[in-house]
Amino acid sequence: MNIKKIICGCIALAFITIMNTGCKIPAIVKPRKESKAVPDVYTNKPQQDTTNIALQQWRTFFTDPYLATLIDSTLKNNQELNIAMQEIEISGNEVRARKGEYLPFVSLQAGAGLDKVARYTNIGAMEANTNITPGREMPEPLPDFMLGVRASWETDIWGKLRNAKRAAAKRYLASVEGRNFTVTNLVAEVAGSYYELLSLDNQLSIVRQNIDIQSNALRIVRLQKEAAKVTELAVRKFEAEVLKTQSLQYNIQQRIIETENRINFLLGRYPQPVARTTQSFETFVPIIASSGIPAQLLDNRPDIKRAEQELAATKLDVKSAKARFYPSVGISATAGYRAFDPTYLIKPQSLLYSLAGDLMAPLINRNAIKATYYTANAKQVQAVYNYERTILNAYIEVVNQMSRLNNLEKSYDLKSKQVQALTQSISISNDLFKSARADYMEVLLTQRDALESKFDLVETKMQQMNASVNLYRALGGGWK
Repeated sequence: MNIKKIICGCIALAFITIMNTGCKIPAIVKPRKESKAVPDVYTNKPQQDTTNIALQQWRTFFTDPYLATLIDSTLKNNQELNIAMQEIEISGNEVRARKGEYLPFVSLQAGAGLDKVARYTNIGAMEANTNITPGREMPEPLPDFMLGVRASWETDIWGKLRNAKRAAAKRYLASVEGRNFTVTNLVAEVAGSYYELLSLDNQLSIVRQNIDIQSNALRIVRLQKEAAKVTELAVRKFEAEVLKTQSLQYNIQQRIIETENRINFLLGRYPQPVARTTQSFETFVPIIASSGIPAQLLDNRPDIKRAEQELAATKLDVKSAKARFYPSVGISATAGYRAFDPTYLIKPQSLLYSLAGDLMAPLINRNAIKATYYTANAKQVQAVYNYERTILNAYIEVVNQMSRLNNLEKSYDLKSKQVQALTQSISISNDLFKSARADYMEVLLTQRDALESKFDLVETKMQQMNASVNLYRALGGGWK
């Protein structure tokens, strides 16, 4: 039997069926075109710009050895990242499953049975008058033994199964980019929490220094009260200010514990102290960030790459759903041995084989196929919107962080001068107070303002470091 003739006949019958039944494919819902304001960097990629900090490995960007150790432990033990790795494994298995659907299926068959036919039926009457060999009647009941191989294959002429496999492959790549996006966020989150921890250490040191200054001022006020130069009110005011500052350090200590445990959670470990540098936080300098050429932003962001792969997958889903309107052509074949006695299975007379081709086309009640097709189109449009939104969000994040870095740098310079002026005013106010040329309230307010300005300076430094980290994340760095 000529297999090629069977396939050609099935295809011809398919087209005749479509023409006779007036089968029409619903119109494809075309997604709207992308905004012209968004550059098409994937069709015309520029040369790489090495000034882009996102092209650096995170080990190069974060040079603090303590921070590098924390990030490395996070990338090994973080539960969210491990979940993302399993998503990649699931996507890979989906690709294997889709690939197997358009390959031939071959199975081994073996079976045994027993059949007793009623005597007064046409089959029973024929078996009663049939001899296997002269003088040997058909056994009753009749055993049945079978051993063979069966193969089936859908030819996938319209690419339905191949497009489904390609869509699964695109989603696999999207899951890989999703893992990269998770890594980027984890690196940035660990770094941000680490810098916050260093700033809290600095604030705690400032508070303790200020407690010493205020305690010394309280001692002087008590001596002046004994000399009848000030009243008890001044002593109580200074004492209250010392107590207020002392209570402030416990609030900072609680924030340090919470920040350490936030890092411990990211590292996938139970609460414990976090090793960190003893370097003064004021000496940290945000890395001079360069976003590179604008088109490179789309090359580095894992979330944009993921959205692009999802968009490509939905396009293939539409093609696969469209192919379901066309007839499917299948070929099946069976070969083996079958007999009522196991000893006969090895004889040539027990050999059986079959070869068949089948054609199946949807004619009536195609609502399920239409619904699948329309859903695939809607998901494609949805993926286009998500792709545009992801690109827009990426640009806005970079612009915000670049502007934030610039403004924080100017703010830090001014606040540094403010701290310097207020620090000098503390000693000046104390000298004036000793010589009775300044009121004790002026001393208290000066100390309070100096403490607040130092806190603001540390907070601004932390914001600077976080803005640098956030820009690195916004540019798609961190996962390499």
